[in-house]
Amino acid sequence: MIGGKSLVGLSLTEMRDGMARGDFSSVELVESHISATESIRGLGGYITETPDLALEMAAASDQRRKRNEVGLLEGIPLAIKDLFCTKDVTTTAASRMLDGFTPIYESTVTAKLWNAGAVLMGKANMDEFAMGSSNTTSNFGPATNPWCHADHTEPLAPGGSSGGSAALVGARAVPGALGTDTGGSIRQPAAFCGVVGMKPTACHDPRDSTSVDVPVPDYEATASDNIRGLRVGIPQEYSVTGMPSEIKELWDLGAKWLSDAGAEIVEVTLPHTKYALPTYYIIAPAEASSNLARYDGVKYGFRVPNDDLNLQYEQTRGAGFGAEVKRRIMIGTYVLSAGYYDAYYLRAQKVRNLIFKDFEEVFQKVDVLLTPTTPNEAFTIGEKLNDPVSMYLNDVFTVPASLAGLPAISIPAGLSGNGLPLGLQLISPPFQETVLFSAASLLESCAQFVAEPKTMARES
Repeated sequence: MIGGKSLVGLSLTEMRDGMARGDFSSVELVESHISATESIRGLGGYITETPDLALEMAAASDQRRKRNEVGLLEGIPLAIKDLFCTKDVTTTAASRMLDGFTPIYESTVTAKLWNAGAVLMGKANMDEFAMGSSNTTSNFGPATNPWCHADHTEPLAPGGSSGGSAALVGARAVPGALGTDTGGSIRQPAAFCGVVGMKPTACHDPRDSTSVDVPVPDYEATASDNIRGLRVGIPQEYSVTGMPSEIKELWDLGAKWLSDAGAEIVEVTLPHTKYALPTYYIIAPAEASSNLARYDGVKYGFRVPNDDLNLQYEQTRGAGFGAEVKRRIMIGTYVLSAGYYDAYYLRAQKVRNLIFKDFEEVFQKVDVLLTPTTPNEAFTIGEKLNDPVSMYLNDVFTVPASLAGLPAISIPAGLSGNGLPLGLQLISPPFQETVLFSAASLLESCAQFVAEPKTMARES
């Protein structure tokens, strides 16, 4: 508490402005969030906590502020998904294969955050190698959603794969957290945990030849909630069979909010949407199969020693990877194998191009798309563990935008009959985040989502 006001639960901008006025320091901000973390440790949001490093970074930030050297995120405490390498801080990807691995270098994305003045609070829990939609495949145990059913019976999954990041923000242990989103892994957990989840168009990385070198706008200066004249598309394919009526009603309400603010609502069609999920679960496992081949117990990480090198490879990978990762490696190896590459992988890439063209044509008619974020509310931990297809269906509304390389945002917009968060999703053309932020700001102001989660945090 500073001046009778809690520093936990403030927004990023409130923290930035408060430190600029001198109301509190970064050290005081970090100390309050260390205390907040202690009270919700039972949620399993972190794999590795870094309180000493956080206080050190906060003190350095306060000194920079005294010299008027202020970055965009100066002094702001953040959690980082344990998928990103952080120099001298354990990075595991929630896998036994990397248990105890400490990088000697910093990832580009985290280096950008530290250069902007942000403070590392710890490494957030996740599905192993970001493969999952529930945060139950982590080698370190599941993260738990800070929300719970009205009957308080079973702990809920926070979604995945960035479940720890979303749970920590939802529980007010940090004001923001970094995740990743290959098929919905930021947006789906954000919807389940009642927070905003943003998948941006990637900024330029000089180490990545596939990234686009374009200037990043000043979104705070350009975005507003004035959306008069904005054309909002409602894709009919997102009205799926079996979707709860309360989600459809919230979707309709979101469209009404936008219409009342002066937007034009347009019914559109994305005919290849129904192929997005099977396409994703061919392409993503194929990439995983290739990428994870490096984990062989020789160069770094977990190893099962054996005098026979082939047996060492086999036993290391058998013991080091969890069931979901093995499943995806096997699927990926199969679709890339001789005789099946053309039938599966190549065909999936062609369908991916058709999905992109659907969006491209629709965005000739509208500026942004409005959809639900998920087809259901948060489910209980373990509920879908033995039914991978049912688990994959949680990504049905988020995968298409990822396949097409489009920015998208999930906004908490209402509660289910069980008192759980429900999200609305906005999708725009590439590099049109200003449009997303403007429409999202309007939805936020209409939804007035201020409900507090009822946690089922267990004793640490």
